[in-house]
Amino acid sequence: MPFASSPSSFVQRGPPFPAGLLLWLLAAPLPVAAAEPAAWKLDPVHTRVMFAVSHAGFSKAIGTVSGSDGGLLFDPGNWTGARLVVEVPMTRIDLGDADWNRAALAGNLLDGAQFPTARFVSTTVVPRDPEHAEVCGELTLRGVTRPLCLEVSVNAVERHPMPPFRLTAGFSATATLSRSDYGVDGWSSMIGDEVELRIEAEATRASREFAERLFQPPASEAPTPEPIRHEPNPTP
Repeated sequence: MPFASSPSSFVQRGPPFPAGLLLWLLAAPLPVAAAEPAAWKLDPVHTRVMFAVSHAGFSKAIGTVSGSDGGLLFDPGNWTGARLVVEVPMTRIDLGDADWNRAALAGNLLDGAQFPTARFVSTTVVPRDPEHAEVCGELTLRGVTRPLCLEVSVNAVERHPMPPFRLTAGFSATATLSRSDYGVDGWSSMIGDEVELRIEAEATRASREFAERLFQPPASEAPTPEPIRHEPNPTP
């Protein structure tokens, strides 16, 4: 009478687990979170906001504001994690005429004495392609905060041809807003409500410490964000 087979003899065994693969799995590094995008500081000398608004239907008055300050997080070719904070010194408005400048900063329009700075903080970035994106956020102008979306293009990211040959990123952006949405409603019979914006900006690489200061959330007890702390401006 043949001996009965033990239960273990009927267990199906698979091929042996390769020892080399086991060692590789044990040694493989654990996944880590993606690194934050590079920090960039806006160059106030080469960053300018241009606006156009109807002048009684005869033409469009064109003005500029220079000296904007701020920064962004951005990796060329990859919009993931991109962010932007910028402050615009409204008291530097230039309409090409001293009287016009004073009128624009008067209390019934921009009220530059009480609200000398406009501020834009991005909230979402929707890529169109590696060089184009819709950057939406909140614009605070004349003490009023409203949503605003910018159509942004990356022009170039490369070493500047002039010493000290800093790595420089150049951007163009456009947007349209209603000035009355921000309480800028004076002279409605003479000045159009729709304002076209065009921004030309350059930025140079900045330290991580600069980015941390720039993008730190405002203190809960503070009604307005902390002002931007300035680093030395890049050379023209």
